[in-house]
Amino acid sequence: MPLIFQYGSNCDAGRLNGEKRLAGDANDLGRAETVDEHDICFDVWSQGNGCAAADLLLAPGSGRHAWGVLYQISDTALAKLRQIEGKYYEERRIIVRNEAGEEVEASTFLVKMDARRQGLWTSVDYVGHIVKGLREHEIAEEYVQHVIDIAIETNRKALGRAHDDAVAMEKLRNSEKGQKR
Repeated sequence: MPLIFQYGSNCDAGRLNGEKRLAGDANDLGRAETVDEHDICFDVWSQGNGCAAADLLLAPGSGRHAWGVLYQISDTALAKLRQIEGKYYEERRIIVRNEAGEEVEASTFLVKMDARRQGLWTSVDYVGHIVKGLREHEIAEEYVQHVIDIAIETNRKALGRAHDDAVAMEKLRNSEKGQKR
């Protein structure tokens, strides 16, 4: 059964396993971190989410590694996930370090070069799924705050309603679980 690494809103296992997505067909194997240096960004428009969605960019020399969740899914679920990710993402193989410290190869979905855009905004609801999933998997709060920082920075560079969502995202910093760390 295929392994997939999810770093965006599908870090929230409840979202990924919800009826609108994989309907319980994703087996949560726990947190994982990219072996190569990557950073998260929000550079593709998601019609389904109504905002910019997450992407990973190589970040050599940055010392940054992206965190997410490793799942095992069926071939049928992988086919459905390919449809969900849509035409702007491409499936790629990536090496991640699982909770046991083992390096494993998994599939992930990265935004195609020609689909990447600047000036987009993301929503507090979308970023909230990422934050919820990261915290549920006990990923270091420092990384959670980094994701929030990138989302706010993205919205500050965008036009339109982005400012209101940037202000609302500040509340994610102090959500109940974030205060416990």
